[in-house]
Amino acid sequence: MPTKILSKQILLPFCIVTILFALWGFANAVTDPMVSAFKKVLELNNFQASLVQLAFYGGYFTMALPAAYLMRKYSYKAGILVGLVLYASGAILFYPAAAIESYPFFLAALYILTFGLAFLETSANPYILAMGDPETATRRLNLAQSFNPVGLITGLFVAQNFVLSRLQSDDITDFKALDPGIREQIRTSDLEVIRNPYVILGLVLIIMIALIKSSKMPEVKHEHEHIDIMSSIKRIFRIKRFREGVIAQLFYVGAQIMCWTYIYHYAEQIGIPNENAINYAYVAFGLFLGGRFICTWFLKYVKSATLLALLSITAILLCIGTIFIYGIYGLYCLVGISFCMSLMFPTIYGIALEGLGEDAKFASAFLVMAIVGGAIMPMFQGIILDIGGSGFDDHRILGVPEVNFSFILPMISFIVITMYAVRNNQ
Repeated sequence: MPTKILSKQILLPFCIVTILFALWGFANAVTDPMVSAFKKVLELNNFQASLVQLAFYGGYFTMALPAAYLMRKYSYKAGILVGLVLYASGAILFYPAAAIESYPFFLAALYILTFGLAFLETSANPYILAMGDPETATRRLNLAQSFNPVGLITGLFVAQNFVLSRLQSDDITDFKALDPGIREQIRTSDLEVIRNPYVILGLVLIIMIALIKSSKMPEVKHEHEHIDIMSSIKRIFRIKRFREGVIAQLFYVGAQIMCWTYIYHYAEQIGIPNENAINYAYVAFGLFLGGRFICTWFLKYVKSATLLALLSITAILLCIGTIFIYGIYGLYCLVGISFCMSLMFPTIYGIALEGLGEDAKFASAFLVMAIVGGAIMPMFQGIILDIGGSGFDDHRILGVPEVNFSFILPMISFIVITMYAVRNNQ
């Protein structure tokens, strides 16, 4: 009979920590559309607008190791509370940023916000793994991660209905040609629209801080032992399963961001406008959500590395369909990749941290730092898209438009993940 995924004693703490997975999913989804929003409202060029993503993923990369140090010295709960404070602070700083209409201030607020996300991901993931029997650790993490796409869908809904649809500048063809007074009035109004969901989020996070601070959270043994960072790092990097897990995670996050970012470009190429393409993004997130729950159930009967290998091979086949099937069926293949991706992040995480004990705290930091793949790899996909010009079908590669061919990069990523799964399927 399969071992229970969690006991009654840790049910409440598990549920509280699981809410965090939805909260950082919300931040990811609501921030993506802000690139185009800031570009128009603040009259930025493409490079300046792209600094939103740089600030977002840079925060993860910068703070993962300090987060690991703090929770190693104190506790998982301390790491989570610091993360929530930073997350809330960054979100609330959108208020003064909008008041003075400063793009660098917005970027600083976003950077601080993602300091908090780095603390939360570095703390919450290994904490969930440690909440119970090691035999069910990966299943437990998959269950908790199942609520991440709930945040993604909510964030996408908020961005579409409470931000993008309310931007006055979005209805203006040539924003720069407007009378300076009218342009300033629209800019002020639109920046307030962008500000509001973040400020509300900050208030919700303050409630979460009070809830977690007043809750009794289980402690993990040896949390307060002497800290030797370099020894811990040397130990974990001697373990091939962990080293390769960091690489697999970097490729996975890159593939995820590429598949979700460029779904709009792919749809546009086959004649589907952005306002309709967002519906395909909803379906992709829905498949991602459903896949998390379905795969968590399958993990009761199938080894995590086996299921990871099967899904990554399926993702490779769907990438081939995305590249070489022109039209709506190619788009269906692209959307279907999200189901395959649903299992990958928590499963790679669980396999990489298996058996690391207290060293899992620093190991977790490097797996969170691998999220920087989401900033690096889409840049290379963008280079492929620009080969023939600004369009998506102004150059053919292997007989297909460059937007189709660009999905060879997610395909390569899934090949790397397949190799990792096979090498660790023992």
